[in-house]
Amino acid sequence: MKNNHSRVRYAVVGLGHIAQEAVLPAFAAAKENSEVTALVSDDPEKLRKLGRHLGVTNVCDYEGYDNLLASGQIDAVYIALPNSLHRDYVLRAAKAKIHVLCEKPLGTSEAECRKMIDACAKANVRLMTAYRLHFERANMEAVEIVQSGKLGEPRFFQSLFSMQTEPGNIRLKRDLGGGPLYDIGIYCINAARYIFRAEPLEVFAFSASNDDKRFTEVDEMSSVMMRFPDDCLASFTCSFGATDTDVYTVVGTEGTLKVSKAYEYAEPISLEVTTPKRSMRKTFPKRDQFAAELVYFSDCVLNHREPEPSGEEGLRDVRIIEAILRSADRNKPIRLKTSTAKKRPDRLQVIERRKTGKKKLVKAKSPAR
Repeated sequence: MKNNHSRVRYAVVGLGHIAQEAVLPAFAAAKENSEVTALVSDDPEKLRKLGRHLGVTNVCDYEGYDNLLASGQIDAVYIALPNSLHRDYVLRAAKAKIHVLCEKPLGTSEAECRKMIDACAKANVRLMTAYRLHFERANMEAVEIVQSGKLGEPRFFQSLFSMQTEPGNIRLKRDLGGGPLYDIGIYCINAARYIFRAEPLEVFAFSASNDDKRFTEVDEMSSVMMRFPDDCLASFTCSFGATDTDVYTVVGTEGTLKVSKAYEYAEPISLEVTTPKRSMRKTFPKRDQFAAELVYFSDCVLNHREPEPSGEEGLRDVRIIEAILRSADRNKPIRLKTSTAKKRPDRLQVIERRKTGKKKLVKAKSPAR
């Protein structure tokens, strides 16, 4: 798609909590090459109030989506819809030759992800999975430290990610692609992969729920073990029914690394390294991780470069989640087909932007209570 603008013009599709809390305000810190010029929602009040707040007059409901795509008034879409709707809205954008930045998970199955990737490739438009931590300094410094040998040989990775999720939230709806693995477990999977710079060979998982009525459609929590090459192991537990925590630890033959608030975007992140010779602790102030995503993806669009994280990166995590779900259902390990990532995130991708945009919430509640 030819772009004659110095900025990529985005339509934000879906105006739920993440869009209002983080995506829309991020455009103020990404204005060097990105601007929001259209909003799509089935809620007239959201469209009216958020459009007025942002100075965006091009608004439409979901029935008007295809007309918007064909209007010539946007270059890209940011898909912030429930997981089960990603495929349809990505495919329609690709058909109209509109670039796509899609929230994770990219889809709810490997087959869905493959259709999106193929459609975007056929249309020659960029497709990026919204892994904001690929541009975040603390996580990318963790990668650099582990790969530098300061911990010796990395042996195992362990992570916890949990929250108390509000009753009725879409993340608790099976038909919308809900459940803790798709929503928060995916962060743990992705982190293990970028820390080890490898793909898991095998997974083994358990899922559990108590008698809480919130968890009639999806599991409350899952605990997972993943075997990586060189006999490295990664384990994590993710839960929608436990108090807030998000942390991971990497243990090597000569030291440990711990990242606290590892997957957070609204709080500082801390990194600790402990070896027999020294200990170090750094705190990274909160930055606008969503603005970093926008700046990077817009640069890819304007300069005709394939993004990392790509659609393939999103597919790999979904493939792993599907194997985890099979393992928990069958109570047995599941081997994964061999795959290799062409590119992985590193410190060179770090983009830092201070938060400058002001959020306005209209009928949008946090998923956590």
